[in-house]
Amino acid sequence: MYQIVMEKVRARVIIEGRVQGVFFRYHTQEMAYRLGIKGWVKNRRDGRVEAVFEGERNRVNQMIEWCHHGPPEARVTGVRVTWEEHTGEFQDFSITY
Repeated sequence: MYQIVMEKVRARVIIEGRVQGVFFRYHTQEMAYRLGIKGWVKNRRDGRVEAVFEGERNRVNQMIEWCHHGPPEARVTGVRVTWEEHTGEFQDFSITY
């Protein structure tokens, strides 16, 4: 019997545009829960949103794809992804400050 092992990955994502004051963090958390993604999201002082996503590669990729448009009120103009080493340090997905 074969066991399928899904590759676990970690991505740090910076989202630019009109992404603060439009419930971007809340919707990101909601989407992360749906996809089983662990990590966090926060507003940055420079007006961008930053997030760390950990989970199965295909689900993290879906999360990143969602970040390219975000919630209906957002106007995303750029998404920068940096791939990092998966740590498994997160128990859930949270909004941080």
